[in-house]
Amino acid sequence: MDTTDNEVHLGDVGTTFVLIVKDNGSPVDISGATSLDIYLRPVGGNYLQKPAVLTTDGYDGKMQYVTVAGDLSVTGLWEIQGHLTFGSNTWKTAVKQFQVYSNIG
Repeated sequence: MDTTDNEVHLGDVGTTFVLIVKDNGSPVDISGATSLDIYLRPVGGNYLQKPAVLTTDGYDGKMQYVTVAGDLSVTGLWEIQGHLTFGSNTWKTAVKQFQVYSNIG
């Protein structure tokens, strides 16, 4: 996961999650994907399926999702994974983890 350098907090809106799809360490051209989704899930909880978009032209393997109200509703450890469709083929990225921190008020 390549995301912002900032911490992710409960209820954050506008946090951009960027996933880089790689094969053997090299970015994969995802410009021809017919569907891009990012799955977010608090560990042990239910997942959220969110529509992703290409960050650039897709040749660099980058896809992203920007959080909206209600996405980051639980503190603790979360997981993120990209799901891509190319015609009748479906691919998934490695699962990565990130922390959602609490707030004072």
